[in-house]
Amino acid sequence: MQPKCCIWKTRIPYQKIHPTSSTMLAPDMVDGQLSGSHCAIAGVSIKGLFALLVLTLLLPPGAMTSSKPITCHKTCLCASNIVSCSKMNLTGIPMTLPRYTAVLDLSFNQISKLKAEWTPVKLSKLHSLLLSHNGLTFLSSEAFLYVTWLRYLDLSSNGLKILEEFIFEPLEHLEVLLLYNNHISQIDRTAFSGLNSLQKLYLSQNQVKRFPLELVKERNRLEKLTLLDVSTNRVKLLPIQELQVLPAWIKNGLYFHNNPLPCSCELYSMLARWHLQELSSATDFRDDHTCLLPGTQKEKVLTLELNKVHLNCSAVTIIGEEAYLEQVLNLGCDTRQRDMLKSWVLPGNVQVSSGNQSARVLSDGSLQIGPLTLEDSGVYTCYAVGDSLNETLYVTVEVHNTTQAGGHEGMKTAYTTLVGCLASAVMVLIYLYLTPCRCFCCSGQGLDKRALGDSLHSSTVSVSPTHEDTGPEGGGGGGGAFDKPPFNRHVAFPDPKGLIEQNGRLSPCGEEEEEWQEEDRGKQGQRRKSDAESLSSVCSDTPIVV
Repeated sequence: MQPKCCIWKTRIPYQKIHPTSSTMLAPDMVDGQLSGSHCAIAGVSIKGLFALLVLTLLLPPGAMTSSKPITCHKTCLCASNIVSCSKMNLTGIPMTLPRYTAVLDLSFNQISKLKAEWTPVKLSKLHSLLLSHNGLTFLSSEAFLYVTWLRYLDLSSNGLKILEEFIFEPLEHLEVLLLYNNHISQIDRTAFSGLNSLQKLYLSQNQVKRFPLELVKERNRLEKLTLLDVSTNRVKLLPIQELQVLPAWIKNGLYFHNNPLPCSCELYSMLARWHLQELSSATDFRDDHTCLLPGTQKEKVLTLELNKVHLNCSAVTIIGEEAYLEQVLNLGCDTRQRDMLKSWVLPGNVQVSSGNQSARVLSDGSLQIGPLTLEDSGVYTCYAVGDSLNETLYVTVEVHNTTQAGGHEGMKTAYTTLVGCLASAVMVLIYLYLTPCRCFCCSGQGLDKRALGDSLHSSTVSVSPTHEDTGPEGGGGGGGAFDKPPFNRHVAFPDPKGLIEQNGRLSPCGEEEEEWQEEDRGKQGQRRKSDAESLSSVCSDTPIVV
């Protein structure tokens, strides 16, 4: 059969049809052009091809290489607004996902990259996306632009290594993010910025070396985050001081077990307090909280046993509040759940009422009491009611019988008394052991015996000469035994122990008591002479030459 041809707007020579052809067509020839229905059909086909070419150019570059369009009951399983494509050996995300899709399960496939164009349309009803067990190694910075209403994102059990800056920022409604069992070693500090609704973040079983404190710290923390799991990583240092001041509802969901932490009493003290408060992060994984002892062997031991054998850390007990008279005290009700309804009961099972002037419940649930009196000592009870659990906390308050300012005054008084005692002791030592003044520092030679007697009352150790040496053998006397010694000689003062026997009283030099005079009147001359010499040796201001 001779082939048929149709020339559109082109002059061609006339060709005969093969005579053996079973179908004989006689197209109309007008001025060498083929016309009729066949040419019309050919024109429509060419226009279709042109339109297909234009559509191909307008499609995204990856659309021609992506997976096939989704087909329920063949490619995926569809149940109402749930699309499950799990375990379908997919290498890419199917195109033309239904706009009504709310849950998309793509787990257990071979999707290694999540590109920006994985969905060309906005899926405003999609709230759960599951991409676990895919060998996923790449996340585009624009991968979540068309799924901003996601509340649940599962990227666990993949091959992710780095979380770049602002990678999850479009997901402002995300509540749960699963990133466990990856190979994540680097997390940018802004990777989780914008996740204002995030409540639970799972980062366990990775290679994280730095604790993400910015997620829970007061100034930068995610306001609704109640669970942060960084267990089974490579964290070697915990910010213990910052973690201790966190509220209990954050510490209750802060998991950091199975990390190579160095053993210390600070770590034990923090974990022991959490255990006494029955926080889930400490009680649920008690045997998984381990640390490495110092030394070359790096022995792994249980952290809560450091007070028994290894480091001999002090046991931890919860101590109540101590206060003073006239002080105002705030008692916190630190519960394991956030935004609980709290009420207080005073000592003696007294409910806190609006008419109570010394106790009132603040807006954050804490109790303010004061000015304190001794009767305010006792146990205060906080009852907290929440959606999933109820709690009862007890706070013991001990009021000291003094004011806080009074305690400082007592310290000042004690200090003043101590200084006074030390000063007195120094003065006594100076008086007893320092050398008295020389004779040349005193004046008053030629005094009579009465003046000599008066000098005894003032001091028995005076070295000033108070009388003249008038002995029968010392009349004008130079060189006698009672001559005044030169000023450059050493002097000594005998101990006046002979005077102690007179009924405990000293007789002044030059004056005798009446009893003594009456008893020895017969021997007055001899006795007076011997006593005068004895008393003169003791009470006289004349130094003895040695």
